[in-house]
Amino acid sequence: MEALADFLISHGELGMFIAALLGGSVVPFASEVVMLGLLAAGANPTALLVYATIGNTLGGLVNYGIGSLGKQEWITRYAKVSPERLEKGLAKVRKYGSWAGLLAWIPFFGSVVTVSLGYMRCRFLYSTFNIAVGKFVRYAIILSAYAVV
Repeated sequence: MEALADFLISHGELGMFIAALLGGSVVPFASEVVMLGLLAAGANPTALLVYATIGNTLGGLVNYGIGSLGKQEWITRYAKVSPERLEKGLAKVRKYGSWAGLLAWIPFFGSVVTVSLGYMRCRFLYSTFNIAVGKFVRYAIILSAYAVV
């Protein structure tokens, strides 16, 4: 994973987008490492925030798409979400609807939420908006914490 992170850092904003896309999907990848590496290299924080938010949101929408296929065996196989974790995500989505997308920023659990949003066929635009807001806030906090240090 270190070699991949180094490769993505060397590609600047495109690398940030790809890292965030991977991290937002069911692929276990820490896009924060790439963001911090790019910040240390002097990249523009605003551009990183935009590319990270867009990439991570699209990764979440990949999960939404997997969930919308509606086949639990595909979800467990391709999204690597166990039936127990899927049920936890479904419980949150049943309770909060597309607002659950605001929780999509949480590592591991966020993937379960985005898969569940698709599985429950929550409104796509509302889900997309809430996922994007959650992802934006997450990266804004990371950038703010870096600026303080």
